[in-house]
Amino acid sequence: MVHTKTEWTRVMIRFFGALSALWLLIGAVYAAPGDFVVARVKYSGGGDWYSDRTSIPNWLKALNQRTDIRAARDQEVIRLTDRNLYQYPLIYMTGHGNIRFTEAEIAALRTYLTNGGFLYVDDNYGLDKSFRREMARVFPEKSFQLLPNSHPIYHSFYDLAGLPKIHEHDGEPAQGFALFHEGRVIVYYTYSSDIGDGLEDPEVHNDPPDVRERAIQMAVNIAVYVLTH
Repeated sequence: MVHTKTEWTRVMIRFFGALSALWLLIGAVYAAPGDFVVARVKYSGGGDWYSDRTSIPNWLKALNQRTDIRAARDQEVIRLTDRNLYQYPLIYMTGHGNIRFTEAEIAALRTYLTNGGFLYVDDNYGLDKSFRREMARVFPEKSFQLLPNSHPIYHSFYDLAGLPKIHEHDGEPAQGFALFHEGRVIVYYTYSSDIGDGLEDPEVHNDPPDVRERAIQMAVNIAVYVLTH
């Protein structure tokens, strides 16, 4: 039997859906109890998925110092088709260039997100076009919604006025977008903000302390929001 590309995607979605409960159980067994980890997604397409190398370690350090969350010291790097994807409540993507998902990655990401997972994507300047294109392949029936400043993600730990503006980029305002599934935020996307740059070691971008503090507070809020919603 010959499957069309659309039919093959549906087959893969059903396949990953059947395995998701098992993978969640496996993840619970092998994960270090109580250690919160941010998993960086390694993607194809030519974009620099590895950018902002010091941002996640500094993010995790802030969680350990400022909250009751027991966080790991460093990130994990995963692909969307890795079997251990389901042990991470928060996965993270960033970069400046092109993203391209395979059909298997589309199926895996859709299943992960609709079964309790959360994806945070931070545009590091240049990611927007390809990211929106690929997410339209993952969820053709959904569209990004701009979150108001009153949304709980901006008030989950620190009471922020909204998404902070860290780097100028093209001078556009910082905007936080979300995809929802059954009333739950499953994808949070920060555009023209650059939280990841603000989390890096001070000497990387020479951001003033108050700018870095705003980025750290936003990152803490994201993690707390994921773990409480």
